Amino acid sequence: MQVRSFQLADYRAVTSLLQSVLSEDCYDETKEALSRQLSWDSDLVLIAQDGDQVTGIIIGTIDNNRGYYYRVAVHSDYRGRGIAKGLISGLRSRFEQRNVSKILVTADKHNEPVLTFYSSLGFEPSDFYHSFQKLSIVAG
Repeated sequence: MQVRSFQLADYRAVTSLLQSVLSEDCYDETKEALSRQLSWDSDLVLIAQDGDQVTGIIIGTIDNNRGYYYRVAVHSDYRGRGIAKGLISGLRSRFEQRNVSKILVTADKHNEPVLTFYSSLGFEPSDFYHSFQKLSIVAG
């Protein structure tokens, strides 16, 4: 598995992956946030690839000098292989290179099912961002 920066040529494979693993509501919200993040800072969107197959994606953003894991998605055929951990680790490195003051996990209604996964990686409840104010990539 290779973790790398998103490239424009990945767009079709990524949107197909997101559509296959996210609910319709979550997909619509995520696709909009992905487009916004790509226009602002594409280095915070990472892809996992196995050969020529896109197997996962993580979308991050920086808002008020804080790094946020916004959405992680892994193709259902590739789950349980450490792909999400690799994506999270790769994005953490990018956040650390930019000296963010804190790294948080966005805890919106769509991320609730994966919060236990983040907890298993050492994230504490105080690392989950529950807010009525949306991140810039979501709010515009």
